[in-house]
Amino acid sequence: MKTKTPRPFPSVDRQLKAFGQRLREARLRRDISTVLFCERMNVSRDTLNRLEKGDASIAIGTYLRALRLLGMDKDFESVANNDELGRKLQDAKLLVRTPRGRADKIQRIGDDAITQGKPFDEQS
Repeated sequence: MKTKTPRPFPSVDRQLKAFGQRLREARLRRDISTVLFCERMNVSRDTLNRLEKGDASIAIGTYLRALRLLGMDKDFESVANNDELGRKLQDAKLLVRTPRGRADKIQRIGDDAITQGKPFDEQS
């Protein structure tokens, strides 16, 4: 039984449609027919048609095959290559120090001694 692919967000849908259109234009600029392109990609004409329309249910590997055949696969390597936001979030976590283990327990005992008005040495 076929599973239904959930509808993408509207912004993702627009991006996929634009991407499919760019792939179609690249194929036409190279004067590659749909029949030849389908044979080289090992997909049906229906799949190619859906790919060029930006169908979200098409596997990413199929899109990558199309890019490869068009000589545009190097462009894909730059996708998510420089994760600037992720690196900033990771660096922010490194700056936060959290007490661990025994040092945390000693600190709590020391705090109790201070709140009771006795020096730490006199605790029994």
